[in-house]
Amino acid sequence: MRATEIAVCPGMLHIGGMKFTRMASVMIAGFALALAGAQAADEPKKNTPDVNHVNAKQAEKLVAEKQVIVLDVRTPAEFKEGHISGATNIDFRGPDFAKRIGQLDKSKAYLVHCAAGGRSTQSLPILKQQDVKTVYHLDGGFNAWKKEGLPVEK
Repeated sequence: MRATEIAVCPGMLHIGGMKFTRMASVMIAGFALALAGAQAADEPKKNTPDVNHVNAKQAEKLVAEKQVIVLDVRTPAEFKEGHISGATNIDFRGPDFAKRIGQLDKSKAYLVHCAAGGRSTQSLPILKQQDVKTVYHLDGGFNAWKKEGLPVEK
């Protein structure tokens, strides 16, 4: 691997003989971070002691066997457009999200999802903080559920 020369001058960044404004440098760095995050999102999730990651078919089985309460963390508008039958809607972006999670029955198992997995993944530490013991995460979210052709309630 060859070393690349990097120089910082007032208002400019020089990388390997190419000149970039600071704004362009920030944009390049942001793009690189976003790309790394997208690649990480595509990697299969590993189960942890706190969270069991499931695909849509596995989630359907849990729901059908009434082993979980479905926790939909999308907005009320998204929920109204369609949701898993029997789901409880608690908006992750709502100001009272943590408080409402704290009011859940901690002895129950929950299947948490959003549209694609981003918000529900972000909600996992809050579920843990609020002492929810058994959590299943629907990888790919409601989009994965619909892609499998599973039933949607409106």
